[in-house]
Amino acid sequence: MPAKKMTKKTAAKKTAVKAAPAKKAAAKKATKPAAEKAPKKAPISIEAVAKAAYLNYRRRVEEGLPGCHDSDWLEAERSLAD
Repeated sequence: MPAKKMTKKTAAKKTAVKAAPAKKAAAKKATKPAAEKAPKKAPISIEAVAKAAYLNYRRRVEEGLPGCHDSDWLEAERSLAD
């Protein structure tokens, strides 16, 4: 049996398959220096939340709005967190 002749097309396929895959450059992660990071907020004291909740309660009662102490407290926490 005669050996098959390699045409340019089949030779190109074989060399393309045997070629080593190209390595990708390692991407560096951009890290922020410690000075650029946002500082953590200090925790809100219970006394500050209680005072704000009381003021929410007083405002709510004076305006005749419905509500409860739980909603006053949560509203106070939200307002102090901002």
